[in-house]
Parts: sequence; C-alpha cells; structure tokens
Amino acid sequence: MSTTNGGPLPQTEVPQIGVLAQYVKDFSFENPNAPRSMTPTGQQPSINIQVNVDAAPISGNDYEVTLRLEGKAEAKGMMLFSFELVFAGAFRIQNIPPESLQPIMLIECPRLLFPFAREIVATAVRNGGFAPLLLEPIDFVSLYRQRLAAAQAGAPPQAINPN
Repeated sequence: MSTTNGGPLPQTEVPQIGVLAQYVKDFSFENPNAPRSMTPTGQQPSINIQVNVDAAPISGNDYEVTLRLEGKAEAKGMMLFSFELVFAGAFRIQNIPPESLQPIMLIECPRLLFPFAREIVATAVRNGGFAPLLLEPIDFVSLYRQRLAAAQAGAPPQAINPN
C-alpha cells in the first residue's frame, strides 16, 4: 500500500562517508641498538602496540580523523625497534544523524585508514632490518566502547592497548 497516492516515493538522503585525503602527519622509526639488535636471539620479541583515535571538525561536513599507532619491540631486555605513526584522513560525512556522527568518526573512519597505516608500519619495520610487523586487525568498536566507559568514569582519553 502506497501512502503517496500514486505519486513518486519521497527521496531519502543516503548516508555518505567520503575520503577526501589520507596522509602521514608524523612518523618515526627507531632502531637504536643496530646492528646488535638484528642478531638472531632465538627468542620471540615482546611487542607492545598502543592505538588512539581522534577526530576534529575541519569545516561544514568535513572532519579530520587521526589514527595514532605506537609500538615497541624488545628481546632480552634490549629495545629492537620502536615506531610512532600518526596517520590521518579528511572525510566528508553527510546525511548522518548527529547522534551517530561520533561513532562514525571513531569507528568507521579509522577502519578505512587502518590498512594503509598497517602497510606503512610493516614496510618501515622491514626497512629497519626486521621481518615485517603485520598488525592484527583492530576492533574499533571495542576501542570506542572503552573510550565511552573512560569518559563516563571521568578519565581523560588515553591510548588503548588492543592486545
């Protein structure tokens, strides 16, 4: 049954997320103990990864979403390597209800950025003389929930270890 009396159906605006640009804002890779750090130890290194996501308006429907990945690998008390990557994207987000905007920016946008940031880290670690570090997929929904819980508890936003 149509409620438009035979006329055209009303147009509904389709939600849209467009990637306008993605870019490295800051990147560092350190291999402070080379060449000693590249000597095989027969021991798997301990790897610690921290993840943080932020979003800020640029103008109108455009937002910058920043994905920060920090990591450190150690073996036998010696740092093998460390990295810090701040990878960002400019997104145009349209036809999204205001109550859904924050989850879109802090879940869906970093999900789109992550594969590119993962490749940058893997290549840098390989170029540093180690086997490429292939980061596991990140559950951005869980990170968002942790962020909400921390905000409700009055804690400031902080990097979260997804491991």
